Amino acid sequence: MEDMETLYIIGESRTNSDNAITKMFGSFYMALEMEAESGKIVDFSCTHSLELTEKFLRRVFVGRFLLREYDQLENEVTRRYHGSSAKAVLAAMKDAEKRYRAAVGKSESTGG
Repeated sequence: MEDMETLYIIGESRTNSDNAITKMFGSFYMALEMEAESGKIVDFSCTHSLELTEKFLRRVFVGRFLLREYDQLENEVTRRYHGSSAKAVLAAMKDAEKRYRAAVGKSESTGG
């Protein structure tokens, strides 16, 4: 990644009103540092109430390609993440995908 240009992409979504993340932050945010050219996720962070949430999701996302592997990532989050903010994670991922596409000028039909 030494010479790669990266982008900072945020995905935002809402969680349940009784969720600790909502009480602490108002929304769920995931931050992705991505290689601009390839779309590879090189770093990940998110709002969380438990440190393990961020560690777990980082292992799911880092090293993957948001556009090329979107369906696989969605399936993996659905299959493996059983926290109360699961729907918010998926919605934030969709928002991040839209923001990345806008940043690099890729339409919905082009893929990664």
